[in-house]
Amino acid sequence: MRCGAFGDMVLLTALIRVLHARFHSPVDIVTSGPWSEPLLRGQPGVGEIMSLRSRKTPYWLSADQRFVVRRLRDRGVGPVWYCDASDAARPLLARAGIPEEFIVDVRDHSLLPGEHATEQWRRLAQVTPFAIAAPSGSGAMAAPAPVDELRDAELAAVTPGCHLDVSERQRSDLGAWLRARGLSAAPLILVQIGNKRTMRRGLRRLAVNNKYWPNERWAEVLRHVRARHPDHAIVLLGTGPEYPLNQEVAALANIARLHNAADDLPVPRLVALLERAAGLITVDSGPAHAAAAVGCPLVVLFGKALPSLYRPWGTAGADVKVLCGRVAGEPDMLGIEPRSVIEAWSSLQLRDRDA
Repeated sequence: MRCGAFGDMVLLTALIRVLHARFHSPVDIVTSGPWSEPLLRGQPGVGEIMSLRSRKTPYWLSADQRFVVRRLRDRGVGPVWYCDASDAARPLLARAGIPEEFIVDVRDHSLLPGEHATEQWRRLAQVTPFAIAAPSGSGAMAAPAPVDELRDAELAAVTPGCHLDVSERQRSDLGAWLRARGLSAAPLILVQIGNKRTMRRGLRRLAVNNKYWPNERWAEVLRHVRARHPDHAIVLLGTGPEYPLNQEVAALANIARLHNAADDLPVPRLVALLERAAGLITVDSGPAHAAAAVGCPLVVLFGKALPSLYRPWGTAGADVKVLCGRVAGEPDMLGIEPRSVIEAWSSLQLRDRDA
């Protein structure tokens, strides 16, 4: 159970793949958000995906909560890994009749010093619920293989980091989309300017939006990228509400072959586009983690978040350049200058589209 943002669900693939290796069974997911189901559907080790619109709506007013509880009851009692930092979704497990001794709660297994988020999920996936780790004859389920044996066998084959598969259906959809936009023959460079808070209430520089980077700086970086890569098409990513912001930056940059795709990028197409691209420049965001998960090299700008915890880390080992800034002694994305982004991009090992 994990109700997280886009990037959180990409990070969770590190846990899903280890659980799948341990139990040799698909892992059912209880989650939230419109991105989770199209992101995780068909991914290695993923079983049924049950979505919640809200964990805070009163239970009897929430049809999706009641549906999830019915599905969990139908599955029967079994091990559950609870991966949320709040209690909001825990009552659903109780309503479904899942005893505490079958639940591994991430809050009981604190982050270790210097540990990356994917390493925490990988470690949590190796924790056995008390009920199935009980001695034989106690009436509990049989326990999986001991962790030491697992580490030497199945676990060794599960590469650390995030991973996303891209299906042939996704690639075919992307190919048709690129042809319709006149981009099928061009190598691609992607840029993610906004984030989920960028256009909230129509304001970009909110106190809570610590991933804001000024339009003028983006425009300067885009002009450099165009000069350095004259044969590449540059595509601005985002969701529908970010389209006007991309348009403003594009007008400031005033360069050729700059395409605003924020109006037409459902999650499966976005992931396929990231797999195809030569590289990405982005704020710390969900697309940054998805890029690493499909092997796309990237430069990522961090604000308040800890790079040691949330640095994009994919199984393919793509080149990742992390930039951090400080303002008045505190971590702040506004402390990152365009020249730092340009230098990082110039040293990035871009991917050959034909590789």
